[in-house]
Amino acid sequence: MSSQQKQSASRAATAPAAAEPTGPRPGRLSAAAALTAVEGLALAALGAYMLIMGLAGAPDSAQQAEMGGLTVLALAVLPLVAARGLWLRRRWSRGPSLITQIVALPVAWTLVKGGGALIAAGIGLAVAALVVLVLLVNPTATEALGIGPRETP
Repeated sequence: MSSQQKQSASRAATAPAAAEPTGPRPGRLSAAAALTAVEGLALAALGAYMLIMGLAGAPDSAQQAEMGGLTVLALAVLPLVAARGLWLRRRWSRGPSLITQIVALPVAWTLVKGGGALIAAGIGLAVAALVVLVLLVNPTATEALGIGPRETP
C-alpha cells in the first residue's frame, strides 16, 4: 500500500460520517425524482402488461413473452429505487438515475424510428430523459445531494 493510499485510508477513518443534506429539497431535485419515478412506473406497467399477455393471451411463444415481462419488471426497479433515493436526497441515487436516462435515449430513438403512435412515445421519453439529465447535473441538485467538487490532495 502506498503512502498516499495510507493517508487516504486514515483520513477516511477519522472523517465524520457524511452529514445528511439540510434545508428544503430544491424543486429541480423533486422534478428529477418525479420524472424518474414516472419512467419506472411506465416500465413496470409495460412489464406487467407483457406478463399478463404472455399468460392470458395467445403469443407466438408464451415462455418468451413471460420472460420479457419479467425482465422489464426487473428493469423497472432501477429507476424506481433511484427516484426514491433522489426524493430522500441520497447521494448514491444520482448515478442510477443518470444511467437510466442515458439508456432511455437509444430506446426513445428506436421508438421514434418505429413510426405510428410510437413516435409520440419516443419523443416523450427523449424529452423526459433529457430534462432529468439537465436537472441532475445542475449545481443546485448536486449540492442538495451533498455532491461537491473533489478535494485535491
